Amino acid sequence: MPIIGFNFDKILAQRTNVIKGNVNINHTINITNVKRDEVTLEKKQEILKFEFNFKVDYQPNIGNISLDGSVLYMDEPKKLKEFEDSWKKNKRLPTSLTANIINTILIKSNVKALILSQDINLPPQIQLPKASINQSEVKAENYIG
Repeated sequence: MPIIGFNFDKILAQRTNVIKGNVNINHTINITNVKRDEVTLEKKQEILKFEFNFKVDYQPNIGNISLDGSVLYMDEPKKLKEFEDSWKKNKRLPTSLTANIINTILIKSNVKALILSQDINLPPQIQLPKASINQSEVKAENYIG
């Protein structure tokens, strides 16, 4: 069943120090709560609301980005109750559901964190593609003869 919504509720980005030397970047993502909620589409329908925290920490003490939000998930009422009960009992969810929720959080949060890191002059938290130039091609283009 589908993910029907995604929201950021809190966004914090701060640079606390000047960047010197090597920077270690650590990511953490936590589902902090799972609870049933309702949305009205054509009629009122039950959903699960997955609350999360996504954090990027720049060490040694350079800065951090913290994003809190929620993912809204729709399924059959019986499954929603099963997932919620599993969460309440032992903070566990089925692997396929967890992967779907975490991947959605990672995609949306990494994009937002990348923009925020640029805004406050921190290095990107993910490896960005870089162009490389083949030196033999450069020499051939510069040859005049």
